[in-house]
Amino acid sequence: MAIPEGQLETWSHQGSKVQSASTYQTIRGVLDDPKSPYYNWTYRIFLQGSYGNDTNIYADSDVDVVICLTSVYYGDISHLNDAEKARYEANRSPGGMSFSEFKAQVLSWLKHKFGDGVKAGKKAIFIPGNGSRRDADVLVCVANKTFTSYPEYGDPTLVEGVCFWTSDNEKIVNYPKQHLENCTTMNGAASGRFKPSIRVLKNMRNAMIEHGYIKAGVAPSYFLEGMLSNVPTQNFVASRQQTFENYMHWLQTCPTGDLTCANGIHYLLRDGHSACWNVADFNTFRSSAALFYNQW
Repeated sequence: MAIPEGQLETWSHQGSKVQSASTYQTIRGVLDDPKSPYYNWTYRIFLQGSYGNDTNIYADSDVDVVICLTSVYYGDISHLNDAEKARYEANRSPGGMSFSEFKAQVLSWLKHKFGDGVKAGKKAIFIPGNGSRRDADVLVCVANKTFTSYPEYGDPTLVEGVCFWTSDNEKIVNYPKQHLENCTTMNGAASGRFKPSIRVLKNMRNAMIEHGYIKAGVAPSYFLEGMLSNVPTQNFVASRQQTFENYMHWLQTCPTGDLTCANGIHYLLRDGHSACWNVADFNTFRSSAALFYNQW
């Protein structure tokens, strides 16, 4: 028997945002304190992840906060020819603050304000919750510009994102602005049914883990969001059951190698790329979700 419409409807509901909003405001206030060692630099602070995109469910806990240094940027010129690279280098000015310096200052300041429980992980800085404040991850990053042309006359063309380095020195480039804008546009085009469908799928994923259909870590929320962002909007209909069946059928028949993440820039499926979902896990989730849905 398929999962009942009522259960899918329950899963579509958004989790509470009150405590997460309070947590974000507290951490934002600390990060933006004029007494911080980096305050004279230009930076942006914003929410990302499920709370930033209104796809949070009741089981979501950590609040994801980003602080991005914008006074300087890292340039990616790998798409330019030799003449364009030479022009870029001739015009480039070295920045006054590196990523590692900025992250060290942010980490030191957060430890000073929140105590020794603050720890730097592989990607983000973890701040433990306290009372009404939720656990939070603070991602420290720097503006990134990927140049696609650098003409002799006129302005260069580029794609703006953010970048950071993991603890094992891997550079990761993300596009949170494009991700948020694309999901908002998609939700509008789907008559407000796209984001509830993400919440349904996240709750279903959690139930699948609980019942042993998949292992934890096989289907991160970021990739589920990206997967659904590729589905044509006419598949998101009033019925939750029909919507699930529509997009699962579409995902079974589409050219999966062309799928992108919700930012529209990274491919969704590529093995060996940290910004992409590995193909085996995608296939496992896709087949297991259909099985779980029909064996409810």
